[in-house]
Amino acid sequence: MNILKDIRDFFFPRTCACCGKLLSSQEEGVCISCMVSLPATGILNTPENEMERRFWGIYPIERATSLYYYARGGAVASILHEMKYHGRKRLCRQMGRIMGAELIGTGFFDGIDFIIPVPLHKNRMRERGYNQSELLARGISEITSIPVLTDVMRRIHNNATQTHKSAFERWENTEGLFGVTEKAALLSGRHILLIDDVLTTGATISACLDALRSVDSVKISVVTLAWAKS
Repeated sequence: MNILKDIRDFFFPRTCACCGKLLSSQEEGVCISCMVSLPATGILNTPENEMERRFWGIYPIERATSLYYYARGGAVASILHEMKYHGRKRLCRQMGRIMGAELIGTGFFDGIDFIIPVPLHKNRMRERGYNQSELLARGISEITSIPVLTDVMRRIHNNATQTHKSAFERWENTEGLFGVTEKAALLSGRHILLIDDVLTTGATISACLDALRSVDSVKISVVTLAWAKS
């Protein structure tokens, strides 16, 4: 198996998503040097943390956390860019596994029944070929064994990218963005974990929460790989 991996790496060199250097056979997605220098939020499972408070008055979520701080042009931004636009599907799953490994010992996943990634519109899915948030969810599931559901919520509009929008425009751009399917009845009385790659203003996650209001007695927690703390 190691010989096959070495042959693969020879013909298809793997590079670090942050610094671009060649990865060793023991490294996956991000080199060890870059990984240890990523700006960790340190939130983990801290009750009533600042990220959780971003949703107060919007929806009574159970828990919220993010692993790294996002800064434009920084290492975390490079990882997200590689995940979303350069087809780094293995990197997505690897970062999900890291999220799972970091949080599983804190009790963050206790009582959670299902993991639900923020869905892409079918047109965007067709263009990109994958949903980076779903792959993050798959990585977390590998660590936690919590099942991933991708058919209970759908993206109604193929809205324009949020990248260069103001905070107000981001909220306006996500109004009525998501809906639930008939299979969402499965979530009644359950505790679900919403996952996305990055939290900026919180508009996208809040639009998901709005869509899930129709589900009876559902409990919701939130986790993202990165957080653009303002």
